[in-house]
Amino acid sequence: MTVRLTLLAPAPGPALRQARIDADGPLDEAGRRAARAAAPGLPAAGRHLSAPSRRCRETAEALGLDAVTETALSDLDLGSWRGRTLDELAAAEPAAVAAWTTDPAAAPHGGESVLDLCRRVSHWLDRLPDDTGRVLAVADASVARAAVLHALTAPPQAFWRIDVPPLGRVLLTGRADRWNLRME
Repeated sequence: MTVRLTLLAPAPGPALRQARIDADGPLDEAGRRAARAAAPGLPAAGRHLSAPSRRCRETAEALGLDAVTETALSDLDLGSWRGRTLDELAAAEPAAVAAWTTDPAAAPHGGESVLDLCRRVSHWLDRLPDDTGRVLAVADASVARAAVLHALTAPPQAFWRIDVPPLGRVLLTGRADRWNLRME
């Protein structure tokens, strides 16, 4: 059986609007409204998952999903950079930011590298049982990017070239070791 996986990015929140690395803050009312408005257009799924972040869990709740938390869908851990804006980081640590955005193995923030995230997401995808069916998972954009790289067997250097907007969807079909990106 083919797995049909829809990865849905969480609704926008204050951190995104401020270009701030999220420190697991909540959605605001505008984000909850956006999620509720997106609910009618979501594909049917027999299984609903959510990344453990507050923004993902609150998005799933606003969508009316009874989602199970899946730790493998956790956002990229940005360590000591959480809560800081990109402008602050660029001014205070320009070499570190440059390394982080050009070297997938770099983790100058003390958290997880893009390469580590890609490995984690690839491992999760390839361990989904073939009889999983249709899955809708609310997961951060970083997880969706890593999933796209895996499906296309693209190099991790392409991570920053994939844009997943709030409430954007990435559709994958397949099974272990053979995933396809589906465009709608």
